[in-house]
Amino acid sequence: MKPALLARLQKRLGKSAVQTAPPPEFSGDKWFAQTRPDVVVFPSSTEEVAIVLREASRAGVPVTPRGAGFGYVGGCTPVHKGIVLSLDRMNRIREIHPKDFVAVVQSGVITGDLQAAARKKNLLYPPDPASLKDCSIGGNIATNAGGPRCLKYGVTRNYILGLEVVLADGTIIRCGGRTHKNKTGFDLVGLFTGSEGLLGVVTEATLRLIPLPPARAALSAGFSSMRAAAAAIQSVFSGGFLPAAVEVADRFTLDAARAFNPGANFPPGQAQVILEVDGQASTVRSEANALEKILHSSGALAVAKATTPEACEKLWGLRRVYSQSLKATGLKKLNEDIVVPRGRLVDLVRFAERLQKKTGFPIACFGHAGDGNIHTNIMVADAENPAVQKKSRAALDELFHQVLAWKGSITGEHGIGLAKMPWWDQAVPRATRDLHATLKSALDPRGILNPGKFVASRPR
Repeated sequence: MKPALLARLQKRLGKSAVQTAPPPEFSGDKWFAQTRPDVVVFPSSTEEVAIVLREASRAGVPVTPRGAGFGYVGGCTPVHKGIVLSLDRMNRIREIHPKDFVAVVQSGVITGDLQAAARKKNLLYPPDPASLKDCSIGGNIATNAGGPRCLKYGVTRNYILGLEVVLADGTIIRCGGRTHKNKTGFDLVGLFTGSEGLLGVVTEATLRLIPLPPARAALSAGFSSMRAAAAAIQSVFSGGFLPAAVEVADRFTLDAARAFNPGANFPPGQAQVILEVDGQASTVRSEANALEKILHSSGALAVAKATTPEACEKLWGLRRVYSQSLKATGLKKLNEDIVVPRGRLVDLVRFAERLQKKTGFPIACFGHAGDGNIHTNIMVADAENPAVQKKSRAALDELFHQVLAWKGSITGEHGIGLAKMPWWDQAVPRATRDLHATLKSALDPRGILNPGKFVASRPR
């Protein structure tokens, strides 16, 4: 980076906000790709973000926006070095308004902190990614994050009323607003949500809140196989129920969790289903009892029911160790957040079983069974071996090819980043890819925002 640009940034933001020897963690996220940036800049306001982008745009220096760094696809890896723009210091909850059912937050606010603050006012911010205690609202917006509750309540996009965004040239814009309905112009909120830092930097969000349900109940059931578990889930929906969350785990995941957390009350069998319902107390009791009967009649080996917040959290603790348990096996986890149409859940289970037999790689499947978003993890030993890498890439090719043939998606939560770039052309038609490039070129003509990812600005 040119010394003159560095000096200008230090002068305008202060030397403490511009780190020229950035710590290793700013080289990427939870994916393996790492590139050390030239500098990391920590703005404290939207105006300071605008200064950084204005200076970088004039100098043609790459800028990679960064939330909390808990992504899984290399989305915030600064491929072309330059500036990493960290939103860590922009972490204020500006307002929670009980009458408007609105929260106004800066991008660096941790998702779990917002949820806790909302609960104190008897409100709920529903999006609940698994890393909610660590991930930020800005990162959630960049990837349009989901989570277990998105079955009933929807994903991040469903809770964004308005955004403040800084464009590549430093222009500050506001889109959307504070009202729960707004059809004034294009859906620019939707444009920036899920854009992975390629179109602008979100600095503030106005979020929709809902009344906190006064009661909840959770059920955990063990089944003899994933096929039996999948059939039970279909029976739940066929019975007219829409739980807040429906999670599933296969034998490999369950065995890893048992080994990682011995003594925990995991159910018997080779698959686990977790359901949660919420609402008014009488309704929750009735639905929980009915769901318990459906699970038993669908072949559940055992069913545990939790009806207090503390008991529900303890039951969900079984779910939250899945990912950590798989890492503890010593195998490299190729974490794929594919999505299939709901009716294909059993087909996906069967396909994963066939792929495991064909490749020899254990395949751990767990996740959001209610909406078809199953984390299909290919578990690889000796992952640095070129022959193993070639074989695992072929397994991923086969997985994604089948998912797309079923009209599914190669990513439901994590985004494209770097990890999914090899399959971008297969997943999205040419005309749609061209439209992405047109939008990128219009908003970032010099191509400074998060370069090296799946969409590049067209040269002028």
